[in-house]
Amino acid sequence: MDLFDMVRERTLVQEAPLAARMRPETIEEVVGQEHIVGKGQLLYRAIKADKLGSLVFYGPPGTGKTTIARVIANTTKSNFKQLNATVAGKKDIQNVVEEAKNALGMTMKKTILFIDEIHRFNKAQQDALLPFVEDGTITLIGATTENPYFEVNKALVSRSRIFQLEPLGRPAIKKLLIRAIETEKGLKSYHLKVTEEALDFIADVANGDARVALNALELGALTTEAINGEVVIGLAVAEACIQKRAINYDKDGDNHYDVISAFIKSMRGSDPDAAVYYLARMLYAGEDIKFIARRMVICASEDIGNADPQALILANSAAQAVQFIGMPEAQIILAQAVQYLATAPKSNASLAIFSAMEDVKNIQIKSLPNHLKDAHYKNAKDLGHGVGYVYPHDYEGHYYDQQYLPDELVDRVYYEPSDEGYEKHIKSTMKKKR
Repeated sequence: MDLFDMVRERTLVQEAPLAARMRPETIEEVVGQEHIVGKGQLLYRAIKADKLGSLVFYGPPGTGKTTIARVIANTTKSNFKQLNATVAGKKDIQNVVEEAKNALGMTMKKTILFIDEIHRFNKAQQDALLPFVEDGTITLIGATTENPYFEVNKALVSRSRIFQLEPLGRPAIKKLLIRAIETEKGLKSYHLKVTEEALDFIADVANGDARVALNALELGALTTEAINGEVVIGLAVAEACIQKRAINYDKDGDNHYDVISAFIKSMRGSDPDAAVYYLARMLYAGEDIKFIARRMVICASEDIGNADPQALILANSAAQAVQFIGMPEAQIILAQAVQYLATAPKSNASLAIFSAMEDVKNIQIKSLPNHLKDAHYKNAKDLGHGVGYVYPHDYEGHYYDQQYLPDELVDRVYYEPSDEGYEKHIKSTMKKKR
């Protein structure tokens, strides 16, 4: 490295974005992802012992995939090489492999190859890695925002341990923001004073992405004029920096439950406009899309039921799809399902289960009707089990009027179909049979 290279590298470090400057250098400095790098966890022990096998880090942007790889680079005694799959090609892989072979032969040092955005490599590029991962020439660490079981070579995945990183919680992001405010490599020289309200807002709307939060904080520090040598960042500045308006929605407070309640009641009340509005409000505030989808599945059964049996199928499909797709596209899937549920015919007949549960709890049943009991074993008929049972499919309409409820509950009605949608047909059919 010549003098100009040294100056350029120092300048890049000094001028690097806050998120880059604040990257942890040791595993103890990593914030969040305790299920992976918490003290005593498998990856923590492997990094400390410098005994890493091939890994794939999978998770949303800004959750620490590259950060953990950099920590490994700082602690390992192996050679550490890095490629970004968005710009690297097969030739770059071949060069790294050649260097790794030489290092292993000459110095007995292993090589760890970190590939960011590994899902961007095509099949041929991923196949080029496989033999050298298999024979131990390189230890692969991949990072991807896409599900590796779909986007990464199956042979590579089978030879790697998958670690899934979760979006950072608000307390973790807030801790990172405070660290950035107070440390020399962060923004200490700006003498920042950030209100608690602004910190909470940035940590909340960053939606689990530490990079977004740190970028917003840095923008506020760089663009806010100092007063008496102090840069003050309040809620208004935080809103401007992250280009998002603060709304009254506390995911841990009463307003959270008020909005989800209004959302459910709007679907139940067949108002698609209100339902879509409350959906948008929750999404804007960073509500967990899985939580929203679960409430929609419940609504499909509790408030629609057999008035439109397709509602539960669609809601469940939407719940699976949003987990597979993720944000921001998941909001389109949720909106489609919400519109369907809100405009579907309504019935709460499924709540019959609670009446039945009350009878199970409060009414003692001596015995089930003998003709309904299991008769598929020797000597069952000696006990009267199955005797007198009539097979309904042998009769017209596949129906025969016989007793099914226990004696104590004869004539009890739990399911009362509504006059809405498909249940109107069910009601007509049941009326004939009852």
